[in-house]
Amino acid sequence: MRRMGNPNRRKEHWGSRLGVVLAVAGGAVGLGNFLRFPGQAANYGGGAFMIPYLFSFLIIALPLATSEWALGRRGGRMGFHSPLGIYYAVGGKSRFWGILGGLSALTPLVISMYYIFVEAWCLVYALQYLGGLLEPLGLGFSLLDGVEPGLKLGAETGGAEYQGLFERFIGANGDGSLFKGGLSPLLLMTLACAFVNFYLIYRGVSKGIERFSKLVAPLVLICSLLVVGRVLTLGNPTGIEGQSLLDGLGFMWNPSRDVVLESGEVVHRTIWSSLANPEVWLAATSQIFFTVSICLGATCTYASYVRPDEDIALSSVTSTAANEFCEVALGGLMAIPPMIMFLGAQAADKFGSSFSLGFIALPNVFERMPFGEFFGFAFFTLLFCAAITSSISIVQPTLALFGDSLNLSRTACVGLTCLVVLSGTAFVCWFTKDLAALDAFDFWLANFAPFLGGIFQTILIAFVWNISSLRKELDRGALIRLPRFFGFVVKWISLPYLILIFAFWCYKNLAERLKGVAGSQVAQLSLLYMAGLAVGLLVLSVIVVRKWKREESAK
Repeated sequence: MRRMGNPNRRKEHWGSRLGVVLAVAGGAVGLGNFLRFPGQAANYGGGAFMIPYLFSFLIIALPLATSEWALGRRGGRMGFHSPLGIYYAVGGKSRFWGILGGLSALTPLVISMYYIFVEAWCLVYALQYLGGLLEPLGLGFSLLDGVEPGLKLGAETGGAEYQGLFERFIGANGDGSLFKGGLSPLLLMTLACAFVNFYLIYRGVSKGIERFSKLVAPLVLICSLLVVGRVLTLGNPTGIEGQSLLDGLGFMWNPSRDVVLESGEVVHRTIWSSLANPEVWLAATSQIFFTVSICLGATCTYASYVRPDEDIALSSVTSTAANEFCEVALGGLMAIPPMIMFLGAQAADKFGSSFSLGFIALPNVFERMPFGEFFGFAFFTLLFCAAITSSISIVQPTLALFGDSLNLSRTACVGLTCLVVLSGTAFVCWFTKDLAALDAFDFWLANFAPFLGGIFQTILIAFVWNISSLRKELDRGALIRLPRFFGFVVKWISLPYLILIFAFWCYKNLAERLKGVAGSQVAQLSLLYMAGLAVGLLVLSVIVVRKWKREESAK
């Protein structure tokens, strides 16, 4: 079955195999690798977190990423590029799967709304460090109120000044604070990031996304190696509890450690107590979803633009492996060991979140580090470049959804997508007190929703499309042959694991999370906003699927 093409849109393809691998890997390699992963590892016990993380990589990331590549290319060969069209086509032209595919676009849509905002944080910090580097030349500048060019606030404060600066910078002290006294530098940079994102998307998959990915990939690698090289050549800091590089590495890989509670009491957390906590397993598996960009619609959409007879088996494994290398070997190494070395082992408990580690702990580390201003600039430049490649990938499913369903030109699709995304970005930029809106968006759509999406997508692949069809698609033009047990893993290991972890977490933690929502007006407004988007996608999906059914009946 092939749907009639959109008369307003020309057929698009990736320009080369390298281009699609870099684009998919670049879409996956982002803030999740260099901020979220170190923060999750620090927050959930270091080595204790790595056990479920590596387990999830083997039975979730590799099989599901490869399956999603096959699913996306099959949908693309049938004339569809959005999850709505791909699910509908591969699901046997079923109304249920078509509508479910349309609803699945909610996850990347909402993530893109706050991702652009966080992207702007990275850009401002990178420029702030650049201003300090240029100061000896008489070209110094500062984008942060009350801060000299660069980012030096006094290392003896132990992070208090950096925390205060960060909270003022993002408006965490009050809702609407970023809009007082005109547009803040952060809001201006947010608009600039949005413009860059949508310009690249407007240029198309080959002239925009692919070219940009080829340009940025070497820069991301160079910046990563610079920072990691600096970390590996650091001597033992003096007066910091005698911590060394080995202590930082030990934190990442030792599953048992001492934890400092808020009361100051030190308790020993064993590997078994950590693994018995369902939050650790949910965090590890959701990190895999987020960082490999599976079940978020982006990989599926990108794969739909692969030419019919080009390899996807080797490309999927290559992009997934490249992403994991960037996350574990680069992201974890450049963030956690220097934090432990310079701030002590208790820093993992004090700064055990993605944003605290990246924007409070590490600037404190860079101030203490020789040539720290240069490496701070390299680190935040790395974050910004990686964030751009990720944000354009998660916007693409929404663009493809409007293209598949409304038969609009690319210009119209980009304009409509831009309006929808910026509405959510404005919502997050206004409700900045304690980052309540961003936290709600992140939890429900980056942690909770991917589990539901992953479960349904795996059911679609394994039981509706079936394993035989999956293997045929993967073997089409393949440069490697995947093992025969690949289908068994997807059907009887990956899917039960997802269901088990998700059900156990809901049993243990969902009631408490909902109680927190009941006590926060901003969290309630955030859920209401996301529900409104979901209703809109539902209505659009129902209308479009009915239209396709009528067209098929007429034929």
